[in-house]
Amino acid sequence: MRKKTKFIHAGISRDPYTGAVSVPVHHASTFKQDGVGHFKYEYARTGNPTREALEKLIADIEEGTHGFAFASGMAAITAVIQLFSAGDHILATDDVYGGTFRVLTKVMNRFHIDVTFVDTSDLDAVRASIRPNTKAIYVETPTNPLLKITDLRAIAGVARENGLTFIVDNTFSTPYWQNPLTLGADIVVHSATKYLGGHSDVVAGLVVVRNEALAEDLHFIQNSTGGILGPQDSWLLIRGIKTLGIRMEEIESNTKQIVDFLSAHPAVEKVYYPGLIHHPGHKVHSSQAGGFGGMASFTVSSQEKALEILKKTRYFTLAESLGAVESLISLPPLMTHASIPRERRLELGIEDGLIRISVGIEDVEDLLEDLENALR
Repeated sequence: MRKKTKFIHAGISRDPYTGAVSVPVHHASTFKQDGVGHFKYEYARTGNPTREALEKLIADIEEGTHGFAFASGMAAITAVIQLFSAGDHILATDDVYGGTFRVLTKVMNRFHIDVTFVDTSDLDAVRASIRPNTKAIYVETPTNPLLKITDLRAIAGVARENGLTFIVDNTFSTPYWQNPLTLGADIVVHSATKYLGGHSDVVAGLVVVRNEALAEDLHFIQNSTGGILGPQDSWLLIRGIKTLGIRMEEIESNTKQIVDFLSAHPAVEKVYYPGLIHHPGHKVHSSQAGGFGGMASFTVSSQEKALEILKKTRYFTLAESLGAVESLISLPPLMTHASIPRERRLELGIEDGLIRISVGIEDVEDLLEDLENALR
């Protein structure tokens, strides 16, 4: 089954009782039991038919064994980190999403789970950072917001050599362009709020694992801590995923034209996009993903200039988040990555004048004119 077909027909694609081609929304909080201990569903925190349909769908399209749906991307990431114990050490991509940085350094550290941020595109740096108590490698590729690329096959090899759990945030590439589990990852996480939902109307997180042991451990955490996704939002995600393929193709087509425009504009100093031949990691990304996505970043001369640009766009909406049908624009140093100290941001290359765009499916000519007017 090819991907666009799979997004529509994988998992539980219809109601087995009525034949409805749209999975029903089951709002029940509890379920009748045939006898003590004899039931299909017990309690909605433990399992819900609509959420189960979503979880089976994401497992299928990420080529995993089990899927899990959470109330947000951060709830999903937190549950994954809770697989580890006090005294454990995790390696994480250095320019990881600000929310991930915050939960690792301000919350999970309270439980004595230590983290080292390292350039995961540098295999030697990764190997050198492994300690006796290291238990996992956590990777974003492409990263947010500099679109750095990590070689997933190579990191998977390092993880296997050292008995580490390999976790990949696949939010930017989506299952349409990239499947980390087939490249050696053990766990994939998504902020499903973004491309998977695709319409700026749901907040959710998804996790997929590659084996039964991880599934049992993660389900125990999901059920115990209770950060589950509700049935209505589960249904919205199922609906969004059905159009993921056609959205990603249109988004990428628009993005390539916009990146070409930005690369040639005199007011733009740098452009970050893995589809550019000179982008670091371009060849690696091309070898492990089917496309380059709809995220791009660029720098202008100063933060003041960047703020002026953000005020003047019409179709690029100034907002947090990404991956929807409408185009969004943001200033990571003051928005998504404000929780990272400025000194650290500058070390990573997140300059004060860095602008991030999430390209939507509007007419590309309108988007180009919008950027031209704002840059002017």
